[in-house]
Amino acid sequence: MPRSSRSISAENSWGRRTKVDYGFVGDTRTTLRALLPKLTQNDYNKHLKASLEHYKEARKGLDELATEGSGKKPIHPQYVVRVLDEVADKDAIFSCDVGTPTIWAARYLAMNGKRRLLGSFNHGSMANALPQAIGAQVSYPGRQVVSLSGDGGLAMLLGDVLSLRQLSAPVKIIVFKNDSLAFVELEMKAAGILDFGTDLQNPNFAKMAEGAGLLGLTAETPAQVRPMIAQALKHDGPALVEVVVDRQELSVPPTITAEQVKGFSLFTLKAVLSGRGDEIIDLAKVNLFR
Repeated sequence: MPRSSRSISAENSWGRRTKVDYGFVGDTRTTLRALLPKLTQNDYNKHLKASLEHYKEARKGLDELATEGSGKKPIHPQYVVRVLDEVADKDAIFSCDVGTPTIWAARYLAMNGKRRLLGSFNHGSMANALPQAIGAQVSYPGRQVVSLSGDGGLAMLLGDVLSLRQLSAPVKIIVFKNDSLAFVELEMKAAGILDFGTDLQNPNFAKMAEGAGLLGLTAETPAQVRPMIAQALKHDGPALVEVVVDRQELSVPPTITAEQVKGFSLFTLKAVLSGRGDEIIDLAKVNLFR
C-alpha cells in the first residue's frame, strides 16, 4: 500500500531509520533505473574490508561451537542447526520459535537468496514457529518447510500438530528438547537471578507425533542427528524430530556488557550458596570442554 511522505517521515522519527528530508513513493524498478545513472562508484572500502575480516573471525568461532563434541548426549543445539542447514533444500522455508531457536537459526542457517526465514523477531511472540510453518506450507505446497520449535513453544500450541495431519501439510518439525524455557533461564542468569519457574515436564514428543499420524523420530546422541533429520526431510508427509539438547548451553551474545558479567557472577555465587554448585560444574563442562 502506498504511504505518504508524512508517514515515512514519522517512521524515521522513531530513530529506527535515517532521517528523511524528502519522502517519495514510487515503483522500485522505475525508481532504481532513474537513480542508478546519478550514482558514482565509491572506491573507499576500508570499512568493508574490516567488516569482512571481523565476520570471518566471528564465523570461525561460531563454527567451532557447532560440532558433535565428545559424541556424548545431550547434544549441542548449534550442531543440530548446522546439520539441518547442510541437508535442507536450497529453497527451503524455515520458521523459528523465539528464544534460543531464533539464535541458532540466525547463526547457522545460510540464507542464499532462495531460502526464507520466518520468525516473531520484533514481537517476540512465543510458539510462533509451527503456525508460521503451516501457513508457509499451505501457501507454497511444493517447497520444503521446516519449523525449528522449542519444547516450550511446541507444547504451548501442541494442537497444531493435529492441524498438520488434517491439512496433509508435510511440514518438518525439529524440536529442541532441553526441558526448560532456556532463553528465559539465561536472561535470569545474566541478571543475577537464581532461575526459577523455567522447568518443563515434557512428554515424549516423538510418540505424540506418531499418535497424531506423523512420522515421529528421536535423536539422543550427535551420531543420530544427521540420519534422523535426513529421514524426516525425505518423508512424504509431516514429520517431527525430537532432539535432546543440552540445557546448559549458553547462547553468548556478540558483545558482553559489564552488567551481564556482574549479573552472571552474582548468579554463580547464589547458585553455589544455595547448594546448586553442581549446575555450575555442568555449565562449565558443556561450554568450556566441548
